[in-house]
Amino acid sequence: MISERLLSKIVEAVTKSYLKLKPCKDTMMPAPEPGKEYMLYMHVPFCERLCPYCSFNRFPFAEDRARPYFKNMRREMLMLADLGYDFQSVYVGGGTPTIMLDELCETLDLARETFPSIKEVSAETNPNHLIPSYIEKLEGRVQRLSVGVQSFDDGLLKQMDRYDKYGSGEEILARIKEASPHFVSMNADMIFNFPAQTEDILISDIEKVISSGASQTTFYPLMASPSVQKQLAKTVGPVDYAREQRFYEIICELLVDTGAYDFGSAWTFNRRGTADDAPASGVMGSADMIDEYVVNYEEYPAIGSGGITYLGKNLFVNTFSVAEYNQKIESGRMSMMGQTRFTLLDRMRYRFMMQLFGLRLDKRQFQEDFGMTVEMGLPAEMAFMRASGAFAKDDANELTLTPKGRYLTVVMMRQFFIGVNNLRDQARQALTGEEHQLIFG
Repeated sequence: MISERLLSKIVEAVTKSYLKLKPCKDTMMPAPEPGKEYMLYMHVPFCERLCPYCSFNRFPFAEDRARPYFKNMRREMLMLADLGYDFQSVYVGGGTPTIMLDELCETLDLARETFPSIKEVSAETNPNHLIPSYIEKLEGRVQRLSVGVQSFDDGLLKQMDRYDKYGSGEEILARIKEASPHFVSMNADMIFNFPAQTEDILISDIEKVISSGASQTTFYPLMASPSVQKQLAKTVGPVDYAREQRFYEIICELLVDTGAYDFGSAWTFNRRGTADDAPASGVMGSADMIDEYVVNYEEYPAIGSGGITYLGKNLFVNTFSVAEYNQKIESGRMSMMGQTRFTLLDRMRYRFMMQLFGLRLDKRQFQEDFGMTVEMGLPAEMAFMRASGAFAKDDANELTLTPKGRYLTVVMMRQFFIGVNNLRDQARQALTGEEHQLIFG
């Protein structure tokens, strides 16, 4: 549709203007603001094999590379504690965080010991790690486990080079069913709009998610940065955005309109009946734990090679070199290598996008935080969304979304994350020697 194409171009241009990496000479992150709640992001950049569509920092796994890395990530975590940080939530992404389970468990145990306010831990994993020996150690340490499924279709799995690594769609489905009861929230991480994906394949994927017992599912639109576009085109084909909206409508119809799931965000869906499942321990319920942590925590420090921090006016990117990461931490400094600074307009746009992605923008909080109404601060954005019929509710207190507004928010987030992937590409270009060969060779 015209509004989707126009919005894509606008967000692409805007992200290019402010997501430009400049050298960072800071040796420590800014200290926390008193009273502000933060989430801690940890990045584990190791995988058994690399997926062609992934733009995150990742390297082929080798134990002699990974074990000292985990040790240094724990050191960097303690540096945050020395700065005065405490955290209610921890999110471990990758890569494959469960690639060395003993190291991950030691890291999570230290996090809970160091930050007594932690209520929940989320971690990503792959289907081959949904086995009893892994589940036994993760249960209790991790409340929300997100498994990268992408699709249950064997043809697509083979095309993505995932079939041999992780098994057939039926095997993956069986493992999710077995693992789900052991966690407060089990998220099935899916991707839609693969070039070879048909409507029938998508419908089958959705039906399998519903039958899996997963308390949550996330359906990301396929998105690629320049660094992976050529490889993506070779392996799965070029992306066709013209059918993206229809695929998204199918997802919403089958998950939400049938009564199986509710919206957690524009592309996260929570199984109905899980909103009040928080145990007496104070751990969040599965409906409170959504895949995009940026909705619940606008600001977050990130540790680990390739982590991205957002604090106030600053976005920091940690070095993508594992060797340089280890050197920096062992010398007593943190791992930032680049940064970009957000203007007031950038920060207002970020809030606008993230809160709409979370399905509700608080107008009163916006005015309190930025000293102006959203209409005054973002007149063009508000005019476009209103003209597009994006708002279901638009009063003095809040903005909520129509179905069309949800899709337009998906478009905004897709283009924003492509912009973030471009930022990652800028950091990745600094790799040299063996590390450059591992990624680009």
